[in-house]
Amino acid sequence: MRARSQVRQANWIYALSNMEYEEKLKQYIAGNNIKAEHLSFTRSCHSVAEAAEAAGVTPQDFVKNICLITADGKLVVAIVKGEDKASTTKVGQILGIERPVPANPEQMLEMTGYPCGGTPSFGYEAIFLVDERALEKEIVYTGGGSENSLVKISPQELLKASKGKVVKIRK
Repeated sequence: MRARSQVRQANWIYALSNMEYEEKLKQYIAGNNIKAEHLSFTRSCHSVAEAAEAAGVTPQDFVKNICLITADGKLVVAIVKGEDKASTTKVGQILGIERPVPANPEQMLEMTGYPCGGTPSFGYEAIFLVDERALEKEIVYTGGGSENSLVKISPQELLKASKGKVVKIRK
């Protein structure tokens, strides 16, 4: 009985921190006049497949944010369509640097202020590179600040919000 109570308490703490991340992103969206809709769910949106199911759309409607770390410790976010993969070699070539490495979940949280699985495409300090295919749809879905939320946004608004550079970075 006590173990079940501890699990419920841990789940409540996790949900509270999710709400805090989501609220931070909502405030950023409102404070920067970003035309986007924040969506919260009771289920996980950690993977593109889970997120598509939660939102009732297809994986092709998503962009994902691949967080990379440069040799000198800077954050680069490669934004690609949900079904695509980012090429770290291309990212390095575009930026004229050594190939960056994927960030681990702790680095992602520390550098973006958002947990892995909920990292948005804007709202923190980074170099944002947006793959040209990510601009193909009228509306895309991206991380909403927590594993249980998404942002619905036009690719052009996402590009404006992130101050991203459009390049070919997919594999």
